Amino acid sequence: MALNILIVDDSSLTRKAIRRIIDMLDLEVEQILEAENGSEALKVLAKTNIDLVLADLNMPEMGGIEMIYHMRGNEATKNIPVVVVTTESSTTRIEGLLADGAKAYLHKPFTPEEFKEVITQTVGV
Repeated sequence: MALNILIVDDSSLTRKAIRRIIDMLDLEVEQILEAENGSEALKVLAKTNIDLVLADLNMPEMGGIEMIYHMRGNEATKNIPVVVVTTESSTTRIEGLLADGAKAYLHKPFTPEEFKEVITQTVGV
């Protein structure tokens, strides 16, 4: 199954780095889309079939947590797995994110191996 992945991060450098890691890995990917914040991501999700969302937490306009709330409240997007990719390191905050609907968490910076492990566990590829 080829994946459609949405990268949501306000940093173009981070989005580019995640794209490079995805390209390096042995993942079957159909397309990679990008959004600069949660609001843009919701627009992409409304018109594109996405299998996995990789989202930062702290972004202007709409952050990752608010985006996850919107996704979980929408029948069309509520089951799309979200992996939070952030510098946040508070255990309490991470546990809260997982309770609020994130499927997994990646701490920046991460290795390609860590990235692949989390993605594989999240989408089962």
